[in-house]
Amino acid sequence: MKHLPLNPSIFVQNRKRFIDKMVGNAIAIFNSNDEVTSNGDAIYRFQQNSDLYWLTGIMQEDTMLVLYPNNPDPKYREVLVLVRPVEMKEKWDGRRLRSEEARKISGIETIVWLDSLNAMLQAWIHSADTIYLNTNENDRKAAEVETRDYRYARKLKEEYPLHKYERSAKILKDLRAIKTKEEIEVMQIAMDITGKTFERLLKFIKPGVMEYEIEAEIFHSFLSQRASGEAYGSIIASGDRARTLHYVFNNQECLSGELILMDFGARYGGYNADLTRTVPVNGKFTKRQAEVYNACLHLHNYCKSLLKPGITLADYT
Repeated sequence: MKHLPLNPSIFVQNRKRFIDKMVGNAIAIFNSNDEVTSNGDAIYRFQQNSDLYWLTGIMQEDTMLVLYPNNPDPKYREVLVLVRPVEMKEKWDGRRLRSEEARKISGIETIVWLDSLNAMLQAWIHSADTIYLNTNENDRKAAEVETRDYRYARKLKEEYPLHKYERSAKILKDLRAIKTKEEIEVMQIAMDITGKTFERLLKFIKPGVMEYEIEAEIFHSFLSQRASGEAYGSIIASGDRARTLHYVFNNQECLSGELILMDFGARYGGYNADLTRTVPVNGKFTKRQAEVYNACLHLHNYCKSLLKPGITLADYT
């Protein structure tokens, strides 16, 4: 973890918001993402399931969360499930969370090991009427790779076919769209890091610089300010390449007279910033470039003036 510890009240509050939307006598189960092998024994850098992170603050693989607010035993109404530390794996891949560390991060008192969960979970499910399961529901992108959540959903439906099932994603979609005051404060840190990085780039960009050198400067600036890294792959598109909406090659030389479009953002504490700016490579707009830029700036400022609490997307467009 590169960022400073977040206040666990963020995750305590998020869980409460979710629980308040659950139907009576229901249990909700969430899974972390998988570790994914690239080739040989190498794995891709782990990326946590953002729903699980939003509820717990835990970035570790093989993690689960069980919420059962009607559990007869109050101790088990919120349960964080961690993989048991193994000496050999820690020797190769680094230290795993201990119970007390996970409590401080998540605000969850009851921690159990993954290999001991099933015996307890069976009794809880037998007591519950409804099971909430989570999947990645996104209208713009279908899930082509079966995730841990999908596998777990299939397993539970085979073992408990007579229970009612509900979708957690339907609740989370609405809850996560509205940020709490504490979440906005963390997002502001991510945005401040991104803004300072942009100011740094204005002094760095010049004719002859390569797009990937700008990308490297962004990454260096992010990490030096304790960001976790990029919120998404940076787009550094000079000249005609700016017409490609998601240009990611970043491998060309920036020439005098060209404009360069940069789309990048820092990730801090699991929260993302997003910034897009266009500047002249040589530091000076041509007359035509300035006209187009100022027209876009005018529209940007006008649109910004329309934004206020309570406005809908239909009103805005």
